[in-house]
Amino acid sequence: MPPIQFVVDRRDAGQTLAAVLKSRFGLSWAQAKRLVEKRHVKVSGQVETDVARRLKLGKRVELAAGTVEIKHAVPPKKAGGAKAAGPAKSAPARPQPPKARPKPAPELGLSPGAIVYVDDAVVVVNKPAGLTTMRHKEEAEEFGAHGQRFLTKTLAGLLPTLLGTPDRAVTAVHRLDRDTSGLVVFARTRAAGESLTVQFRKHSTERRYLALTRGVPKPGRVASVFVSDRGDGRRGSTTDLAEDGKRAVTHVAVLEPLGPFALVECRLETGRTHQVRIHLGEAGAPLCGEEVYDRPIDGKPLPDGSGAKRPMLHAARLGFTHPDTGAAVSWEVEPPEDFRRLLVKLRAANESGT
Repeated sequence: MPPIQFVVDRRDAGQTLAAVLKSRFGLSWAQAKRLVEKRHVKVSGQVETDVARRLKLGKRVELAAGTVEIKHAVPPKKAGGAKAAGPAKSAPARPQPPKARPKPAPELGLSPGAIVYVDDAVVVVNKPAGLTTMRHKEEAEEFGAHGQRFLTKTLAGLLPTLLGTPDRAVTAVHRLDRDTSGLVVFARTRAAGESLTVQFRKHSTERRYLALTRGVPKPGRVASVFVSDRGDGRRGSTTDLAEDGKRAVTHVAVLEPLGPFALVECRLETGRTHQVRIHLGEAGAPLCGEEVYDRPIDGKPLPDGSGAKRPMLHAARLGFTHPDTGAAVSWEVEPPEDFRRLLVKLRAANESGT
C-alpha cells in the first residue's frame, strides 16, 4: 500500500498540520496529534513532529502507508456550493465488525524517586523524557474525565496517586516538552498556583538547561522576537515587527567543546515555547536529535551524526520564591542516562579524533 499524499491548497493554507489532518481525514484532534508525534507524517519530504506547524500553499504532505484509511477521508467542500452533476450511486453497505473495547493506555513509569521536593503548597519533579507534562486543553475537552483514562498518562495525572492523594489534583504552571527531561514544579493549592504563575510570567524564576548540540554555538546573550510561523510553518525568530511577536532571551555558555559537538548550558531570561531549541537551531548548533528546529527556512536539515534518539535537552536547575514562605528555593538534578551515555560517547570520539 503506497503512502497517502496531498498538496496543501488554498483551503488548507495557513492552518496547523493537526487541523488539516482532522478536516481531510475525519480524525479527532488526539488522533491527528498521535499521527504526527509518532513520526508518520512528512511535509516536503521531511518528518514533521510539530502538530502546530502552519502549512503553506503548495507544500506536499505525506502520511505513512496504513496509518489512515483513504476511504474515510473527508473531501473538501466545493467552492461556491456548486451542485454535483447527478446523484452518486452508493455502494452496498458492508457489515461492520464489532468494535473492540478500548483498553487503558499503558502508563509510563514514574518512580517515587522522581519527586525531588514536596510540601503542602508545591511538588518539584524530575520529569523523565517521553512523558507529557500535562493534558492539552483540546484533548481534555474532547475526551472528558471518563475518556481520558484511555489516553497516554501525563505527569500531572500520575502525581496525585504517587503522592498518596489521588483526589487532590496538581496544577502545572509551566511545562517541559515531552522529550525534554528535568525539573518542573506543580502547585498543590490555588494560592501557590497564582504565585508561581506570576513569577513565571515576570521571568523571575531561575531556569538552566543542559544541551548537547551538533555544532558549537557562540556564547553570549541571544535575543529575538518569536512568531508562530517564521515563514516555513515552524516557530522561530523574525526581524519584522509582528503583532503576535514575543520577546525571547537566552544566555548561552559553552561548557565543553567536543569537536563537531558541544555540551552547552542555557539560562532562560524568558520562557517561550521551544525557546532553547529555536535559539540553538538558529545559531547553527541545533540539539543532537533535533528534527524540527534544525534547518534554515525551506532548507535541508543540518547533518546529525550523534545518533541521539530525542532532542538532547535537560532542565537541570530550577529556582523560585516559595509561595508560602517567601524563601528563595532551588534544586539541581543530573541528566538522565541516555544524555550521560551520549556525552561519554562524544567525549571519546573527540579525544580519538573520530
